[in-house]
Amino acid sequence: MPSRATKIVATLGPASSDPVMLEAMIRAGVNVVRLNFSHGKAQDHIDRAELVRAASLRAGREVAIMADLQGPKIRVGKFAEGKVMLEPGQAFVLDASRTELGDIHGVGLDYKELPRDVKAGDVLLLNDGLIVMIVSKVVGAAVHATVKLGGELSNNKGINKQGGGLTAPALTAKDMEDLKTAMALRADYVAVSFPKNATDMELARQLCTVACEGTGHKPGLIAKIERAEAIPELANILKVSDGIMVARGDLAVEVGNAAVPGLQKHMIKLARQMDKVVITATQMMESMIVNPVPTRAEVSDVANAVLDGTDAVMLSAETAAGKYPLETVEQMAAICLEAEKADYDPLEDDFQGTTFTRIDHAIAMGALFTAHHLKAKAIVALTDSGSTALWMSRHNVRMPIYALTPKLSTQRKMALFRNVRPILMDTSADRDTALADAENHLKKRGIVSAGDVYAITVGEPMGTPGGSNTLKLCKAS
Repeated sequence: MPSRATKIVATLGPASSDPVMLEAMIRAGVNVVRLNFSHGKAQDHIDRAELVRAASLRAGREVAIMADLQGPKIRVGKFAEGKVMLEPGQAFVLDASRTELGDIHGVGLDYKELPRDVKAGDVLLLNDGLIVMIVSKVVGAAVHATVKLGGELSNNKGINKQGGGLTAPALTAKDMEDLKTAMALRADYVAVSFPKNATDMELARQLCTVACEGTGHKPGLIAKIERAEAIPELANILKVSDGIMVARGDLAVEVGNAAVPGLQKHMIKLARQMDKVVITATQMMESMIVNPVPTRAEVSDVANAVLDGTDAVMLSAETAAGKYPLETVEQMAAICLEAEKADYDPLEDDFQGTTFTRIDHAIAMGALFTAHHLKAKAIVALTDSGSTALWMSRHNVRMPIYALTPKLSTQRKMALFRNVRPILMDTSADRDTALADAENHLKKRGIVSAGDVYAITVGEPMGTPGGSNTLKLCKAS
């Protein structure tokens, strides 16, 4: 398989849960498997995680597992006939106290706080913005509205408020239970839905720590940016997270479709500047749910995310429930490869105005710069925590970064880092032995041959997280 820098996240579902299909998808390029906690019970997720690990073992490629929490259910209730057709100009009531099934005049609410969160004049967007209502008044638990843009409204469709402002907490009681399940199955990443600020992510971190007590497991936390309120708080959210997801669905409903491309570029750039990972998601290959090839617009969308510098592009329903899950992964991998051939900004531009205050960070940057100018065959990091490989991956360099680690959890976590090829390798406490073992690993895999120059970073004493303090330039023997 050609060397691809951008990683692929695929959602597991009915279309991809067959062991043969899942193995084929991993072989075709899936790096991270997403378990959607909006569907299924705890045991279902544990069984699916085992399915992923088994398929990964057969494919000979370690993948990361990402547990995606459901978050608050900001939705309407159910209708007597399953759906209603709303016309522009008609009155409609969203009633938090309603117990009977909905009809053409109104419906109950799963989200009981809506009457407290809105006032006359607010714009409500239902079913991903396909239906628009203007709030006329709030009377007790009932939100009276006028339909501005009509259409079919069916059971349990989502509600957004234009511009944001709904007070629903990011972590519900269900999410807190699901976090325990995610930690029991050793999820490598946890994606938190609808965080508004850094506090939401700090709470998620604390809950993970409690759930993992005694195990030593530390998942990476991904903040899904899908609320308008999260945009001005983005830098603070990034500080306390391991990465973000550009979740373009709900975000587009709250801020408007036209604002999303610019926000996407801003989010990817800021995440990279702050040494965090970033996933671009939502409708990337949507037409392939039913069609065997993507549209030209989808090809451009994926390619532009790659050119922006995203670590990963994500598939949702395309692989969970689509007709062509394997073909979708193959097409996405091919698009990423082509986009990566485009010219990058010179590496020197990346370093303009940058100061390094840590030895290990400076060593990582020195390896990039030196290997780039020497046109080395590879950059290699002996890493315990994965930090050195992460820092290297934040910069545009045309050669692959091989991260050798003794920890399986670190290998899996690095599966999400752009341009990083994680390899599991027992490292000796003796530096020279470890360096020799590393070169043997590289030669066995055909990464370097006799006479090839490569740069390698290592820390002394060995096995100390964040301890990279040596850069060595080597010529393979």
